[in-house]
Amino acid sequence: MMAQFFEIHPENPQLRLIHRAVDIIRKGGVIAYPTDSSYALACQVGDKQAMDKIRRIRQLDDKHNFTLVCKDLTQVSNFTKIGNDAYRLIKALTPGPFTFILDATREVPRRLQHPKKKTIGIRIPDHPVAQLLLQELGEALFSSTLVLPGESDAMSDPYEIRAKLEHELDLVIDAGIIEFEVTTMIEFSSNGTEIIRQGKGLAPMLD
Repeated sequence: MMAQFFEIHPENPQLRLIHRAVDIIRKGGVIAYPTDSSYALACQVGDKQAMDKIRRIRQLDDKHNFTLVCKDLTQVSNFTKIGNDAYRLIKALTPGPFTFILDATREVPRRLQHPKKKTIGIRIPDHPVAQLLLQELGEALFSSTLVLPGESDAMSDPYEIRAKLEHELDLVIDAGIIEFEVTTMIEFSSNGTEIIRQGKGLAPMLD
C-alpha cells in the first residue's frame, strides 16, 4: 500500500480533492492533514482498526488523551457535557488553536475516553482545509498530532511525512509547511476552568 498525496491549497481548498479525501476516510483510511497548529493524523470516529493504526504509528498507550476534531459547537455537544460557561468560552475562542478537555457523554466509545477521568479532548481548528474536510464529511474526526515516537515536535513538511509514512497512511494532504506549535489546553472540571498547557492560543479571559 502507498499513500496518495494531494496538494490542497491552504486558503482555497479544491473541493474535488476534499471529496476524494472524505471517500478515503469513509473507507477506513488514515490520513495526515493540516490544522492551525500542526499536521495531525485522523480517521473516522469509531473505526477501531484505523484508530489502532494511529496508536501504532505514534506508539501510544491507553493513557493518551485523544482528540475529536469538530467543525463547530453543535458537533461538540454530541460528545461532551457542556455547561453554559464552557459553551460561551469555547464559542469565543473557536475556531482556533485550543484543545478543550471536557467530560465525555455516553455517546463516546470508551476507548476514546481518558481511562481514569472519562474525559475527551475537543478541537475546532482554524484551518480552511480542516474546516472544509469536516464540513464535507459531516461528522467529527478522531485525531492525534503527528508526533513520531522519540520526537517532541510534530512533523511540519508534508514531503517528509510522505517519505516516512507512505506505507502506513492512506493519504497525505500537502497544504505547505506548518511549523509546529502546541495548542493551548483548557480543562473544564468541577473545580472550574483552567489552562493546563499554554500554547499558541491566547485566552486572556482566563489569566
